[in-house]
Amino acid sequence: MQFGAAPDAGPETFRPKAIGLVLLLVCLNLAAWAWTLLSLRDFPMLLGTALLAWSLGLRHAVDADHIAAIDNVTRKLMEAGARPVGVGLFFSLGHSTIVLLASIAIAATATAFKDRIEAYHAVGGLIGTLVSAVFLLGIAAVNLTILRRIAATFRAAQRGERVDELNISDMLTGGGYLTAILRPMFRLITRSWHMYPLGFLFGLGFDTATEVGVLGLSAAGAAKGLDIWTILVFPALFAAGMSLVDAIDSILMVGAYGWAFVKPVRKLYYNMTITAVSVLVAVVVGGIEALGLIGDQFGLTGPLWSAIGSLNDNLGTIGFLIIGLFLTAWLVSFAIYRLRGYDDLDIG
Repeated sequence: MQFGAAPDAGPETFRPKAIGLVLLLVCLNLAAWAWTLLSLRDFPMLLGTALLAWSLGLRHAVDADHIAAIDNVTRKLMEAGARPVGVGLFFSLGHSTIVLLASIAIAATATAFKDRIEAYHAVGGLIGTLVSAVFLLGIAAVNLTILRRIAATFRAAQRGERVDELNISDMLTGGGYLTAILRPMFRLITRSWHMYPLGFLFGLGFDTATEVGVLGLSAAGAAKGLDIWTILVFPALFAAGMSLVDAIDSILMVGAYGWAFVKPVRKLYYNMTITAVSVLVAVVVGGIEALGLIGDQFGLTGPLWSAIGSLNDNLGTIGFLIIGLFLTAWLVSFAIYRLRGYDDLDIG
């Protein structure tokens, strides 16, 4: 399954591009704050609201669905030979577009749109959650079939059998009946910028857009006479903070995976461990979202559905746990690999 027709950056250009991207986003965050300070110079009481909007963006970037989607796509693009610099950035930009459009609509139509937003929230929430759950569960199914083949191949390598490096690459990019069924969904993402529409669809729930839109309305109510350009500093700060963290997240993932791509045995071993973690994360997060959607649509009640609802309301906390899980998996994988001398295996 070709998941990346061409690399976003080669190994030799990845580092300068990554550093340049982070510096650019830092500058954009500073520019957003400069715009904020200039726009709110006569309304210092709103600087706290601006800080809240920015911090909401930083926090939302570690939501579990963000982490899971960015990690899986980053790894798949790398398997196809890419060093994807902007996976997290474009995912975040797509998500931020929803925030911006909703905030503009709220600021432009004020109470009229505010009274109607619940109707849009119901439809958008259904679409956004459905896209997120289907994508995560689908990619988990593909990764599970890949994991079984990786584990079998690694056991063969431990027995001293020869494994062709080309076969390893073909295996890690997918194969089999399940991959063939799901291939059209994943074929759509072959470059970093293809994450933009996925991020847009993920954001259709309007949850974050509502938060930032309400901030804009509060600002307009607290300081009469604010024009739309001043109100839009709040979604701009939200988008700037979220884009910075999402971009750094995907860049760090590329760096961590890069170690595994130096030697075939590393690629095989590391993908065996990290694919297992990715499957677990995608199934858990996608399952939580799918069950939450079922519970909401059918009005299901009880302890189980209350717990599912609580988990859906705390995806940010789960995101932090997932980051810790990936870091632990990377460290433990590296330690076991060194202690057992897998680097000395001659498999190609």
